Amino acid sequence: MATSAVSHRGEGVTQEERRVVLASSIGTVFEWYDFYLYATLAPFFAALFFPPGNETAALLSAFATYAAGFLVRPFGAIIFGRIGDIVGRKYTFLVTILVMGISTFAVGLLPTFATLGWTAPVLLVALRLMQGLALGGEYGGAATYVAEHSRPGQRGLATSWIQTTATLGFFMALFVIGACRFFFFDAQAFAQWGWRVPFLVSLFLLIYSVYIRLKLNESPIFSKMKEEGKGSKSPLTDSFLRYPNNKYVLLALLGATAGQGVVWYTGQFYALFFLTITLKVDLLTAYIMVGLSLLLGTPFFIFFGWLSDRIGRLKIILAGCLIAAVTYIPLFQALANAVNPDLVAFQQQNKVTLTTDTKDCNFHIFVGPWSRFTDCDRAKDFLTKAGLSFDTVHRDGVKNELQVGPVKLAGFDAKAWNAALTELKYPAKADPAKINWPITMAILFIFLIFVTMVYGPIAAFLVELFPTKIRYTSMSLPYHIGNGWFGGMLPLLATAIVAWTGNIYAGLYYPIAVALMTVVIGSLFLKDTKDTNLAESSGVEEQAVAR
Repeated sequence: MATSAVSHRGEGVTQEERRVVLASSIGTVFEWYDFYLYATLAPFFAALFFPPGNETAALLSAFATYAAGFLVRPFGAIIFGRIGDIVGRKYTFLVTILVMGISTFAVGLLPTFATLGWTAPVLLVALRLMQGLALGGEYGGAATYVAEHSRPGQRGLATSWIQTTATLGFFMALFVIGACRFFFFDAQAFAQWGWRVPFLVSLFLLIYSVYIRLKLNESPIFSKMKEEGKGSKSPLTDSFLRYPNNKYVLLALLGATAGQGVVWYTGQFYALFFLTITLKVDLLTAYIMVGLSLLLGTPFFIFFGWLSDRIGRLKIILAGCLIAAVTYIPLFQALANAVNPDLVAFQQQNKVTLTTDTKDCNFHIFVGPWSRFTDCDRAKDFLTKAGLSFDTVHRDGVKNELQVGPVKLAGFDAKAWNAALTELKYPAKADPAKINWPITMAILFIFLIFVTMVYGPIAAFLVELFPTKIRYTSMSLPYHIGNGWFGGMLPLLATAIVAWTGNIYAGLYYPIAVALMTVVIGSLFLKDTKDTNLAESSGVEEQAVAR
C-alpha cells in the first residue's frame, strides 16, 4: 500500500487522495464546529453560567472558560500525539472526534448558575477542557494523515483543504446559531434556552463523522515505517528532549504558529466581538457580516496552499503576519467609522475622562469567586461596555469622577451615567441604515485574507518540519501552543487590556506584538520546507529547515 500511494504518482489528484482529504476534512469541520459554538455563544454564557452584577466580569469569566479549552490543547497534543505516533493516525483521531462530540452534546444539557450555583461553571469548564484535549489531538492527526497521502509538490494544496475546516466549522456554527435565532426563537427565548439547540444537534453530525472516518485506511507512510520497524518507542522523549528535534519544536512555535494563531483569532473572532460588543452591531447583522467574509475568504486557503507549493510556505506565513501587524489598528479604526459612525462622532465631540483613586482599580484577567471588584472596576466596565475610549486620571481621594463632554458626574452610579449619556445623544446601538456595507465587507475580507495567508500553508510547513516517527507529536505541540495559548488567549487578554487602558483599540497591541515576534524569529532562524520528501525523510537533521 505504501509503495502504490507514495511512488506511483501521475498528474492530477487520485481518487484515493480525494477520499482521504474529503473524509478527514468532514470530520475536522465537525470538530471545529463543536469547538467554536462556545466561542460564538460566549456572551450568552456570561449571563447564564456566571453570577450577575458586573457585565465585563461575567464576560471575562466566559472568555476565561473559552480560553481554558485552548490552554489544555497542548496537553491533548502530547497525549494523542504520542498515541498517534505509536498506534497510528486513523485510530487516534477516531477517539478525538468521539470525545469532542460527546462533550459538546453535554454542554447543551447543562443546568445554569441559577440552578446549580458555582457547580454550573465548574461543569462547563470541565466539558470545555475535554473539548480542548480532543482538539489537541485532532488537528495534528488530520494534517499528518492527509500530508502522508499526498505527493511531493502538491502537499500544500492537499493540506490546505484541512485548513479550510476551521473557518468552515466557524461558519457552520454561525449559520446554525443564526438560523435558530432568526427562524425558531425570539431574542428572549434564544437567550434563555434556545442556545442549547446548536449543541444538541451536533450529535447527528458526530454519528455521520464517525461513520466516514471508519472507512479510512492507515497512512501509507506510517504503515511502511511500522512494517520496517523504524517507529519511535518514546516519541515524547525523541520530540522534546533530543536535539535538534526540540530546537525545531521551539522554532516552529515562536517563528510560525504563534503569529499565525493571533492573526487567525483576530480576523475571525476578535473582529466579531468588536462588532457586537464595542460597535453595538445587532447580533444577526454581525453574524451575516462575518459569515459573508468567511464565504468570500475561504477559497484563499486553497489558493495560498497551492501557492506555497510553488514559492514556499514560510515567506507567505511571515508576510501575512507582517502585513497584519502593520495594518490592524488603521483597519479597525476604519471598521468603526464604517459600521457605527454615530459612535465615532460622539467620541470625537465628547471627550471622556475617568478620575479615580489609584488604589481603587484592579487589572482582571481570570475572574472567579476570588475576584474583588471595586467601583473603579465597575466604572471602567461601564465605559468599556459602552464602546467608549476614555482617559484615566489618578488622583488620591477622588472616587470615580466622570467627565463626558460638558457633563461632570461624581461617584459611580450606572443609572446617572446612563442618563447623562442619553442626554448627550449617545448611540446605544449601531444604526443599520448608516452601516457602510461595501467598506465593512472589504475590511472583514482583508482580515480573512490575512488569516488565509498565515493558515493556508501552515499544516504542510509543520508536517515537513519533522520525521515520520515523531511527526504527529512534534507538529501538534507547537501548533496548539501557538493557536491555543497565543491565539486562544486573545479575546480574554484583549478585553482585559481595553478595560484597563480605556482605549477600545488597545486590545490589538497583543496580536501585533506576537505577530512581529514571529516575523523576526521566523526570518532569522527558519527556512522553507516545501521540497522535503516525507517518504524518504528519517530525521529532522536530514532536512534543510534551519539556517
